[in-house]
Amino acid sequence: MTCTTGCKTQDHASYAECLKAKAVKTFLASPSKGLDGTTQKRWDAELNAYCNARQEGIQPDGTTMAKVTQAVKASDKFGKAYGRDFNAASPMPEGV
Repeated sequence: MTCTTGCKTQDHASYAECLKAKAVKTFLASPSKGLDGTTQKRWDAELNAYCNARQEGIQPDGTTMAKVTQAVKASDKFGKAYGRDFNAASPMPEGV
């Protein structure tokens, strides 16, 4: 028997052919689409950092790690929650 136990047809010439027919892929590995486990872990870490900052009362300017880190560092420096107690000033337009 060369097919997997869950194969519907049980008529493949090899185990590999059976797996190909089932379109078996590795977890989150589709490099042609830019997906892999590392990318997913990085994204999850950014969202977790954002969630942790929000639980501390900090409101970062975005969910990227750079923006979350900036907001946390500013909060630590001034002892107040960034986004709730203070914000960074916007740059002044030129000519004003």
